[in-house]
This record gives sequence, structure tokens and C-alpha cells, in this order.
Amino acid sequence: MEIEEKIEKTEKVEKAEKPDLLTLKDIRHDSRVRTYITRANEQMQAIGYTEHGHRHAGIVSTIARSILTNLGREERDAELAAIAGYLHDMGCVVNRIGHVEAGALIAYTILTQMGMSAGEIATVIGAIGNHEEPNGVPISAVSAAVIIADKSDVHFSRVQVSDPIKFDIHDRVNYAVQKSYLRVDAATKSIILELTIDTQHASVTEYFEIFVLRMVLCHRAADFLGCKFHLNVNGVNL
Repeated sequence: MEIEEKIEKTEKVEKAEKPDLLTLKDIRHDSRVRTYITRANEQMQAIGYTEHGHRHAGIVSTIARSILTNLGREERDAELAAIAGYLHDMGCVVNRIGHVEAGALIAYTILTQMGMSAGEIATVIGAIGNHEEPNGVPISAVSAAVIIADKSDVHFSRVQVSDPIKFDIHDRVNYAVQKSYLRVDAATKSIILELTIDTQHASVTEYFEIFVLRMVLCHRAADFLGCKFHLNVNGVNL
């Protein structure tokens, strides 16, 4: 009887020392995360930026997970990519300038308080801190997935300026993109961003004018994952 009691106590201690791993669902339901992302987008809208709220966070999260899953990476890495993707722009609640550093620090505080391990926190905040050009670098599979996912979200639904007369080039290019799809082909080690652009609203040249550094970063991220990045616009490989 004493042995059974000792075993039961040991199991309880081990369970307490090894809490369930945090998931994207936990992160999405955290009130601080929801508030900070909402307020971050309010600030972006106030200064005329495209949408950086829960829609963008959700899409980047989904794509980042999908990239690693389709490439056969570890399930936990895919989950961490989803978490980092959801949190990546949270630092915009402070300011657009320096938002990657601010976002990493905010995420560190929240994830620490939620009980995530130091190693996993390091992976997540490293991905957040390296997702933006020109200084971002793919430092891990999670980081590479978040970079590609973030830069793939180009779409007319991101435009927050209601008056087309007030569109800047970022608004025009996003407004022109009618369809955006990231295709991951594990067999050929290819990651292809497929865009359908209405050239009445913006030209392909304008797309490259503002996205060339982002595409360079995507190439580096794909290389890190052992893949090649390709861009296809209106059915033409570029």
C-alpha cells in the first residue's frame, strides 16, 4: 500500500512539474493577447497602414503551421510557428518602429507567465524578432516559416483606408491583389507564392517596388528550409 501511495505521489509531482504544453488555442484565448492585437491594429489604421489585426495574425499563423506541416517537420515546431505567427505583429501596440523588438518582449512576458518553457519561448521570440526586413534573418525553421507566411499575406482585404483617393502605394498594391495563395510542394522542395493582380489598380512593377526586400527575405527563409522560393503573378513565373 505504501509503495502504491508513493508511486501515486510521484506521478502527481511529475505531472505538476511537466504542465501541458501551450497551444495556439491557449494563446488566442488570452485576454492580453487579444487586447494588444486589437489595439495594435487600431494604431496601424490610425497611421494609414494595412490591416495588422486578428485577421492577419490568424492567416500568418495558419500559413506558418502549414509550411512546416507540409514539409514534414516536427508537430511541435509547427505549433510554435503557429503561435509565433499569431503574435508576430503584437509589438505594433507600442509603435510600428521597433515593433519586432517590442513584440518579442511582450510575448516573452506573456508566455513566461503562461508557463511556456525557456527553450520554446526563445524559439518564439526569435521568430518574432526576425520576421521583418531588412534586418530579419531566418534563424530557425519556425522563424523561416513565419517570415514566408507574413510576406504571403498580400490581399485587397487588408486595405483599411476607405477612400481610394487616399491610397498610398501599399494600399494600391494590396487592393490590386485579388487572390493570394502559398503552395508548398515537399516533393520538389518548392514554395510558390501565387498572386492574381488586377493591373488596373496597381502594376506588377509597383508590387516589386515595395516588396522586393520582402521577396529576398522569403528566398532566404525558403533556403533555410531546404527549399526554393518562387513567385507566380497572373500565371507567370517570375
